[in-house]
Amino acid sequence: MNILDFNFSHSRSKIKALVEGVSQQILQGRLVPGDNLPSINEMSEMLVVSRDTVFKAYKELRRMQLVESNPMKGYYITGKVKRILLLLDTYSSFKQDLYKQFVANLSGDYKVDLIFHQYNEQLFETIVRESTGKYTMYVVMNFSNEVLSPALKKLPAHQVLLLDFGNFDKGDYNYICQNFDESFFDCLLSVREQLDKYRRFCFVFPGEHSHPVGSIDALYRYGEVVGKPCTVVRTSSDWQGVEPGTLYIVIVREDIVTIVKSADEKGYELGNDIGLLIYNEEPLLEIIKNGIASVSVDFGLMGKKAAQFVMKRQPVQEFLPTTIQLRPSI
Repeated sequence: MNILDFNFSHSRSKIKALVEGVSQQILQGRLVPGDNLPSINEMSEMLVVSRDTVFKAYKELRRMQLVESNPMKGYYITGKVKRILLLLDTYSSFKQDLYKQFVANLSGDYKVDLIFHQYNEQLFETIVRESTGKYTMYVVMNFSNEVLSPALKKLPAHQVLLLDFGNFDKGDYNYICQNFDESFFDCLLSVREQLDKYRRFCFVFPGEHSHPVGSIDALYRYGEVVGKPCTVVRTSSDWQGVEPGTLYIVIVREDIVTIVKSADEKGYELGNDIGLLIYNEEPLLEIIKNGIASVSVDFGLMGKKAAQFVMKRQPVQEFLPTTIQLRPSI
């Protein structure tokens, strides 16, 4: 073992540094099952750290099923690192569904680190940079829907699975994505009969939101096909309150509250006087105002398929179907 590979710094504990150092050497094939680790005393002297630090690091490695010990052999490598980075954008109930299905469909010898980049580009780049070489697979929601983030190009392409966003040339990268324009347009067409009672369509689309703007183009195209006007609300100053005969499409949960309250104040009935359709399905939508319609991919299915890719390593390049869940709000 090359002790020079262990880099102790103020940004992380010595225990974590030692665990990551051993894990990385296993990941790189420099330590293989059967190889012995130095004893606690030997490692303590080699790295100039306390025996307690080494003991706790070895204990964590045993918990991860990477190291075992016995009186005759001492500490030795037993397993191969199967660490997965699941890098998602932001937390939501449907992302939680993705995570649950992802973990549920992996075997028990995989360890998943879930991190959110919060659409902070610097944070995204830092996470990717500091994760390089530490994982067997990187399952990532890209920072942008329009371009592959340059930071990801530093990772081996065969170890990367792109999720959700992907309206760009993905080359040889594996991906499981959704289509935010053509599929959205097709969804609206599929329920044209239900939407024909509305005289106009309004997309409430906050300017700072990361939702792909291709959805706006899809709505305008649908409006042209059915011969009805479409408007887009990008700022709070653009909001004039609800108007009868309008179908509202929203992407932010808080806007449901705004629209429902405005409708109640004016005595408009949801699903009759006005319509409401929200992006991304979640269980709560079933009970709000007797049911809010949604347009969404199945994020649980996305998580399940991502786990299948990790387990089987079979190439995948797939756009999941986008569907509308009809409920009384339209």
